Amino acid sequence: LHWRLQEFSISTILNISLDDMVGEDVVFIANDWHTAVLPCYLKSMYKPNGIYANAKVAFCIHNIAYQGRFAGADFNVLNLPDSFLPSFDFIDGHVKPVVGRKINWMKAGIIESDLVLTVSPHYVKELTSGPDKGVELDGVLRTKPLETGIVNGMDVYEWDPATDKYISVKYDATTVTEARALNKERLQAEVGLPVDSSIPVIVFVGRLEEQKGSDILISAIPEFVGENVQIIVLGTGKKKMEEELMLLEVKYPNNARGIAKFNVPLAHMMFAGADFIIVPSRFEPCGLIQLQGMRYGVIPICSSTGGLVDTVKEGVTGFHMGSFNVECETVDPADVTAVASTVTRALKLYGTPAFNEMVQNCMAQDLSWKGPAKKWEEVLLGLGVEGSLAGIEGEEIAPLAKENVATP
Repeated sequence: LHWRLQEFSISTILNISLDDMVGEDVVFIANDWHTAVLPCYLKSMYKPNGIYANAKVAFCIHNIAYQGRFAGADFNVLNLPDSFLPSFDFIDGHVKPVVGRKINWMKAGIIESDLVLTVSPHYVKELTSGPDKGVELDGVLRTKPLETGIVNGMDVYEWDPATDKYISVKYDATTVTEARALNKERLQAEVGLPVDSSIPVIVFVGRLEEQKGSDILISAIPEFVGENVQIIVLGTGKKKMEEELMLLEVKYPNNARGIAKFNVPLAHMMFAGADFIIVPSRFEPCGLIQLQGMRYGVIPICSSTGGLVDTVKEGVTGFHMGSFNVECETVDPADVTAVASTVTRALKLYGTPAFNEMVQNCMAQDLSWKGPAKKWEEVLLGLGVEGSLAGIEGEEIAPLAKENVATP
C-alpha cells in the first residue's frame, strides 16, 4: 500500500507540472502522512533540475494518530538520497505491532516542509503537550513548531435547514421552535419511538469507534436514559459496537434507538428533529458534526478536546463534558460519569429561555468556509512565493457543482 502512495505523491507533482495554469511559483499543500513525502521529492528530484525552484510546501496535520510508520528497510523503496534518512528515522515506543526503529512519513513531512499547520488552535496545544496526544511526535513539533491551527468550515449549502430536501418542515432562526416540534414528531415516527414533541431528543451521528467515544456513550446511556429523554444513535463501525447499539432499543424501547447503517436522509432528519447532539470524542482534531448540528440549531454536548474546544462555547452554544482518557482499550468510569452528569445538566435547561437563547446563538454563527479560507490565504501568502496575490475581499466560495453526500 505504501509503495502505491509513494507513486501517488510523485505522480501528483508530475501531473501538476503539466498544467500550464499552475506555473512554477506555487505552494503545495500536503495533507497527512499519505502525501508527506512530497516535499522530499520536490527537494531531491525537481528543484535540483530547475523545476519548481521557488515552490514551497505547507504540511497540514488532520489526524496525528495516523503517521505512516513502516519498517526501516522500506526507506530504500522511496528512492530518496540517504541525506533524508534522519528526517524519516523514528523509534517506535508502542508495544505493538513492532517495537524499534522505523521510518515515519509524517515526521519527514513535518521536518521537510516550509510550514506546518493543523485544523484547530486547541489541537495545536494538544499535539505539543506530550507523547499521549502528540502520539510520539510532540518533540518534533516543538522543534519544528506548528505555526497555527485553522478550524475547518462546513458546507452550508448541503446543510441548510431552510432548503434541506430531506426534512419535513424547512426553517430558519425565526421559525426553529415551531418547525423543530413537527420535525421531531416525523423523526420519532421514522425510527419507531413514541411520538411526543415535548420530550427532549439527543442524537449521535458518527463512526462507531474508540476515537469518537461511541463506546463511552453506550456505557453512559443507562446512567441517564431514565430521565425524560429519547436518544437516537446513527453510525457504522466496529462490529461489537454495532451489536451493542442494536440492543439499545431492546433494553429501552421507549427511549432509545440504534441504527447501524449509513443513511444520509436520516442524518438530515436527525439534525432537524433533535434538541441536542452528543459528541463524546476521546480526541477530535477539528470535528464537523458539531458544526452541522449548530447550523440546524441543535445544541452540542461535547468532550473538551481539539476543535470542539474552539467551536463550542460552554453555556453559549453548548455544554462541555471535559477531556476524556485517550486510552482506547477500556472505558474510563470517570468519562461515563462525565457524560451522564453533563447530559443531565443539559436536560435541566431544556425548554427554558436560556435553552432557546443557546439555539439562537448556534444558528447565528457563520460556519461556512469564508473565514477559514481567508485565514488559509493569509498563512500561505506568508510563505512569500513570488506572484502570490490575495483574493477579492468578501469573495465567497462557490457552492458545489453537485450534491455533496455527507458521511456520518
